[in-house]
Amino acid sequence: MNREPFTGHAPGSPLYRRLIAGLFFAGIATFAQLYSTQAVLPQIAADLTVSPATAALTVSATTLGLAAAVIPWSIVADRIGRIPAMAIGVLAATVLGLCAPLSGEIGLFLVVRVAEGVALGAVPAVALAYLSEEVRPRHAAAAAGSYIAGTTVGGLLGRIVSGVVGELAGWRIGIWTVAIVCAFAAVLFLLLTPKAQGFVPRRFDEQGPGILARLAVSLRSPQLLALYAQGFLLMGAFVAVYNYLGFHLSEAPFLLPAWVVTLLFLAYLAGTLSSPWAGSLASRFGRFPVLLVSILVTACGALLMLIPSTPLVMGGLLLFTAGFFGAHAVASGWTPVAATPHTRAQASSLYYFGYYAGSSLFGWALGLVFGGASWTWFVLLIVAMCAMSAGIATLGLRAARTGRP
Repeated sequence: MNREPFTGHAPGSPLYRRLIAGLFFAGIATFAQLYSTQAVLPQIAADLTVSPATAALTVSATTLGLAAAVIPWSIVADRIGRIPAMAIGVLAATVLGLCAPLSGEIGLFLVVRVAEGVALGAVPAVALAYLSEEVRPRHAAAAAGSYIAGTTVGGLLGRIVSGVVGELAGWRIGIWTVAIVCAFAAVLFLLLTPKAQGFVPRRFDEQGPGILARLAVSLRSPQLLALYAQGFLLMGAFVAVYNYLGFHLSEAPFLLPAWVVTLLFLAYLAGTLSSPWAGSLASRFGRFPVLLVSILVTACGALLMLIPSTPLVMGGLLLFTAGFFGAHAVASGWTPVAATPHTRAQASSLYYFGYYAGSSLFGWALGLVFGGASWTWFVLLIVAMCAMSAGIATLGLRAARTGRP
């Protein structure tokens, strides 16, 4: 009896629901750990006697390790499979997350955080390639949006849990608590995610071009380069705002207590809503217009944060977060679709390399602007990065701007 070719899971089917749920928990296990230090940066700075920019390296070090690891993880996933690669990475990261707070000084802490980032790179390197292989093409944008929504919950959970627990019991206990939550999420990911049906392993590059050739193809495409730039610039702006907004709001004229600043991370819920919404709108109206509108919303939210009013800053943060995750959902979901079948994993990995390289670079460098200049200059640079992102999208995605997925 001949087996019919696998065409992908359709929305509403049990395996599609398990796939989305499994990647949702993978996103929690990954992104909660990645950003668990962000809510306690002022405490880390005070306890270890370092500057805000140096404390922010606890975030940048992890994203730097992740950026360096996404391409190697894509190679591993081509050999052993998407799900095994993600499982190894998530479990290793959870062990390192439990060890990180044991560090007594900033240098060792940063080394462990880099290693944690390397392990965490497995999920973003592989998840979207896995989705593109397992979901029917016409539903890929919506599925990617649902996955990104899961990553926002992970980012929110990591920040809120570490912030609240850290306020009560110290930042080290806060980070440990996040690692324990991530261990449970990793188990749910392993239990729920269905076996891959659309993946064909590549052994010693017998099928298709070699890894260097696949990377070269992904780096020669103007469309893909424009998508990589979206991740680099927008993620850099996003992480910088979340790194330093807490410091800004603890100063005059706001003088907000630490527990209120921690609750501002609830703005992440705006991204949880906007990610699947942007994916659905992209399926209806085309990716390009939804991407540009999302970038515009991001910039408008940043400008609102210039006004020295707590409600307006909070409203600006909601807009900024919703716009960013809308743009990220569209750009990240577009990347494997824009790639050739043999280069999907590498194209997604390069997108996330740019994404986390931007996070590492701007998450630290804009702290020097915040500390040496002013919040106004900081925000204006954020808006300039959004404008540059929109300009590159207009130039690089021109040929596809009227097309729908």
